[in-house]
Amino acid sequence: MAAEHVEQLELFPFGNIREVLNLPPPPPLRPSDALRAAFRPFSEYMQAKEFTANTIKAFLNDMNLLAEYLGEKATLEDCSTHKLEGFLHWLRYERDAPCSLRSLDRRITTLKVFFQWLADHHVLPDNPAEPLAHYGAASPLPEILSDAQLDALLHLTRSMRDASESPDARPHLLLTLLLDTAIKKAECLRIRLEHLDLSDLNQPSVYIHYEKPRQRFKQRRLALGAEFVPTFELYMRRYQPKERLFECTGRNLEYVLHNISDLARLGTRVTFEMLRWTSAVRSYKAGMDAERLRRRLGLSQIAWHGTWPILQKLAEGPL
Repeated sequence: MAAEHVEQLELFPFGNIREVLNLPPPPPLRPSDALRAAFRPFSEYMQAKEFTANTIKAFLNDMNLLAEYLGEKATLEDCSTHKLEGFLHWLRYERDAPCSLRSLDRRITTLKVFFQWLADHHVLPDNPAEPLAHYGAASPLPEILSDAQLDALLHLTRSMRDASESPDARPHLLLTLLLDTAIKKAECLRIRLEHLDLSDLNQPSVYIHYEKPRQRFKQRRLALGAEFVPTFELYMRRYQPKERLFECTGRNLEYVLHNISDLARLGTRVTFEMLRWTSAVRSYKAGMDAERLRRRLGLSQIAWHGTWPILQKLAEGPL
């Protein structure tokens, strides 16, 4: 039963992604150009992607260190994986001021973002920083739900929705919304009724809106599952929200998830984060490509570098 809620859902069209994100034109660079020649267009790219000022400053400092290590005559095509590994070894063991593992991990992220930018614009044939592994201590993997656990939850929430006495559609609406979209708790609480597009009952969608300009990259329109509209109609009859989809606190919605966890006897408490990871892993296993999945989750390129390996590890386990 869980499969119908976790199938690969399409992102709705973003239009011209370069116009939407206000990105600069591709950099006029060649593989034979000096490494330092890429720093200005890289800075412009980061500004257009609304990286914070501190992040831009840190990334450019990291790239200046790479240029210092490789020499002023180093070109973009000189930056092989082997040389980047040598740079990291120099930073950690040979430089006068060895950097901490935390700083080293940040610098690995810098390299991955910089060279992925060049690879995406076909300046380089591939990203030589892609094989670089982070040094940070491994954190416990997030907990996700199995198929059996999801089946138990969905069976319970459907029965609550369809009960002959005191039916309650809110648990099923919340559960399926989170499984369909993988949105965060804060994003869920911000959904206004006008953010729902139910004009096509066969393809309902929700618009995830952000007010701050620097967070525009997180805005996205996500498809909703087949059960959303009939469940939403039952929910509206009982709760009659006026402006927001859920006119309650985040703690109230957490109680809803905890309650259905207990009633379904899962042996664990379901959380927003658990459902977000569960949904993301199912999209990954359904074949959603990395860039589309990143946009579905509303993650920046930097955050994605930490998220992608976790998704891959989670997907290796049984659901």
